[in-house]
Amino acid sequence: MDIWQVGEVKITRVVEQVEITDGRFVIQQAAPENVKPHTWLQPHYADDQGRLVFSIHAFVVESEDCLIVVDTCVGNFKNRDIPNWHQLQTTFMEDFIAAGFDPLAVDKVLCTHLHDDHVGWNTQLVDGRWVPTFANAKYLLAQQEWQAWHRRDGFEEILSDSVRPIIDAGLMEFIEPPHAVTGEVKLVPTPGHTPGHVSVEIASGNARAVITGDIMHNPVQCAEPDWQGSADRDPDRARSTRHQLLEQWCNAGVLVLGTHFPTPTGGRVIRAAEHWRFDPANPDRP
Repeated sequence: MDIWQVGEVKITRVVEQVEITDGRFVIQQAAPENVKPHTWLQPHYADDQGRLVFSIHAFVVESEDCLIVVDTCVGNFKNRDIPNWHQLQTTFMEDFIAAGFDPLAVDKVLCTHLHDDHVGWNTQLVDGRWVPTFANAKYLLAQQEWQAWHRRDGFEEILSDSVRPIIDAGLMEFIEPPHAVTGEVKLVPTPGHTPGHVSVEIASGNARAVITGDIMHNPVQCAEPDWQGSADRDPDRARSTRHQLLEQWCNAGVLVLGTHFPTPTGGRVIRAAEHWRFDPANPDRP
């Protein structure tokens, strides 16, 4: 569990799972022989064989007396096509509670997009029914993201077990980004990975941070921003967005918190060679 302090905002990471794998599963060009020359990735973000390390985790953001969860991982007991995500039985919720958070005290759940590793713990299985995990929260989702997915073939199972129960409970709020969640936390459009994909910007005092969502999956995409995510819906737009954001983050000295970056998850984007590099920062303990 990592904790960052961004001005008055506290951000805590709760991990569901970590995997080391041939990066082509997530990033098309990330074959081990292409990753190995980026030796700065070792040992945290890649191993010496050129395999990438990915983490699936949620961020808990405390801002202005508002308790916010950003993305909710894969979830337990979900039927999924990816073997490592199918019928999980992890300790994620126990770890969430052990970190000091009460699911019933969560005020907002922010869904950067609707892929299954970002919405799973929206719900939990209770007496054979999928019910909202954060029963007193409003779940925020970009209207464009919902419109792009809710009639798409092959996606109904994810919607049925992780999204429609939220709508049926009256807890879903469709928003048009940019959207202020608090005076310090904002959802901003970062399209390409999915049509309505958003990232989370945090600004408090003179401190700035961003939670990336899936506009990038591993720090290797700082050095190789043209490498395509295998699930990118609009690869050209994702590449354009990535270039724009990396330039912006580098110039502004923003603390970047990668939604799939393993420990150390937070760092700064710095200029290197033709593009950029990710420079990890140790978590700030409040």
